[in-house]
Amino acid sequence: MKTKVTQCIFLLLLSVSLFAGLPVGQNAPLLDLNGDAGGRVDDSPWSSSELVGKVWVVVHADPDEADLNNVATEALSDKDFDLTYYGSVALINMAATWKPNIAIDYILKGKQEKYPSTVYVRDMDKLVVKKWGLADDSSNICVFDPTGKVIFSIDGQLNADDIAKMIVLIDAEIAKLKNPPVEVQEEVEEEVEEAKEG
Repeated sequence: MKTKVTQCIFLLLLSVSLFAGLPVGQNAPLLDLNGDAGGRVDDSPWSSSELVGKVWVVVHADPDEADLNNVATEALSDKDFDLTYYGSVALINMAATWKPNIAIDYILKGKQEKYPSTVYVRDMDKLVVKKWGLADDSSNICVFDPTGKVIFSIDGQLNADDIAKMIVLIDAEIAKLKNPPVEVQEEVEEEVEEAKEG
């Protein structure tokens, strides 16, 4: 009986860890996508060190699960956040699908033209899964504050409460950016510079 209880607790903890997303309150490990590892759809490199200076929403998706969080991304789109304070990145898990890269590239280039304010990035070798620990073969959403810290992260489909919480957090961070106390502004600028340096 004791063994079964222990096994159940272990499986529960494992399932929580598998769907927990990035640790909130911490900076994500540095992620550089360039060359054979991936990068932007125009073949220029992309680095997670760019996730500073504003509130960033990162959607990490398997192309086969691209519609899983449509309700969440539509809710974000409906908010029409000021792009001075808000940015978005779509990290595409290219190795998670059977679809040919050339077909996905074509779709991504079309999306980049249609949604120029979103940065579309290809991950050819599942580096996001390996370095950030996000769920594979899924759709995951993370939010970063202007200093690059994770303030929200969920693997898999967001429910209505998750979406509401995410939007409240984004609104709060944008409000702080628009009207920062002097000491907070100086602290943000210092942390942004530190993040850029390494």
